[in-house]
Amino acid sequence: MIRIENITKRFKEITALDNVSLEINSGEFFGLLGPNGAGKSTLMNILAGYLDSDEGTVSFKDYPIRRDSMKFRKKIGLAPQALALYEDISAEANLKIFGSFYSLDKDILKASIEEKLYLVGLYERRKDLVKTFSGGMKRRLNLVAALLHSPKVLLCDEPTVGVDPQSRNAIFDFLEKINSEGITVIYTTHYMEEAERLCKKIAIIDMGKIIAEGTQDELLKILPYKEEILISKSEKSETGLSMLEKLGEVSDSGDKYEIKIKGEIKMSDVFKTVEDAGIDYSSVSLHKPTLEELFLKLTGRRLRD
Repeated sequence: MIRIENITKRFKEITALDNVSLEINSGEFFGLLGPNGAGKSTLMNILAGYLDSDEGTVSFKDYPIRRDSMKFRKKIGLAPQALALYEDISAEANLKIFGSFYSLDKDILKASIEEKLYLVGLYERRKDLVKTFSGGMKRRLNLVAALLHSPKVLLCDEPTVGVDPQSRNAIFDFLEKINSEGITVIYTTHYMEEAERLCKKIAIIDMGKIIAEGTQDELLKILPYKEEILISKSEKSETGLSMLEKLGEVSDSGDKYEIKIKGEIKMSDVFKTVEDAGIDYSSVSLHKPTLEELFLKLTGRRLRD
């Protein structure tokens, strides 16, 4: 559906995007994961048609996306990182204003407003001034404003920044629902746990470059180990250390041994080795690799350093 080919964007001496290429399929929940300043918002603004790239092309179903592509803009919704709401009027009045930008029939707009406010848990507050809303409620209202015209694609730029856990879960549930109904969602975040929960496919971006792309399982295969075993230190675990070293790289983390399991070793072999070493299973825990660890391996930094 959306094809991004070799796009570069510069702001004076700063290269915000450096030869970025991606393909995003129809109906996909696509995540763009990277730290602040990685180029995520710049890419979203290009996809929304608010910016033109300096080099390369972006297309939607082979239709080029540029700042003058008004036809395409009607097919997307953008929930920007900076809230775009009028604080001194009600939630409902805000949505009527945003709906008017798309020349929607009044009855269709009214039904869309009511339906979506109900879905994000704001229907009972529709008459209240936006300035009385919490940060999380404003974020949910921002999402509704981006969806009033029933777009084919929703661009979500860091939609949970500064929100409470209740609003975060409400946003997640809402986005998963609309994606299940066929809307393509492109979601930027620097929270690894959000990408892991929501996104079927993920591109990791850093310093304007895509450094890895794929499903979560495909990305984690880049790491040299598939799982990590944590074993509490004890007399038995110290005695059986030589046996544990057959499983993979062993490191001392203070009160535990950490064993990064080699890719070819089966979990049944792991448990047999632990049993043969005479180690009690209660002192053993399994840790699966994460996207945070992958980012650290690829860049030498943590996502939120």
